[in-house]
Amino acid sequence: MTTSDAAPTRARSIHVSAAVIVNERDELLLVRKAGTTAFMQPGGKPEPGESPSQTLSRELREELGISVDAEALRPLGSYTAAAANEPGCLVVADVFATDIGAQQPEIGAEIEELRWVTREDAEGLEIAPLARENFLPR
Repeated sequence: MTTSDAAPTRARSIHVSAAVIVNERDELLLVRKAGTTAFMQPGGKPEPGESPSQTLSRELREELGISVDAEALRPLGSYTAAAANEPGCLVVADVFATDIGAQQPEIGAEIEELRWVTREDAEGLEIAPLARENFLPR
């Protein structure tokens, strides 16, 4: 069989829940996980039986010490982009907006660094495609 006869390979999909958290200075909260180079939105993969909003509520608590009720998250839709840390894979993200009020995010779980980022700041950073293409402040 020649290459042209072969069926196209499908990229593996990684399903996650991700947060859009913007502060009063119109900066987007991004995190960098340990052992990675790209900044991305906080969030992560679901545990068995969790809804997307429950996943994000748990991940925000574990990763950043932020308490947000799953029912208070505002769904923005499902987005697909190239996975930042897994070549050849796609990330499919259920994305939610939330206001964290006076809570101050702190590094926890597998997070190595967090930053509040403007579009201008992003020019000098490696930003995951999902955040760069869809959620950086204009």
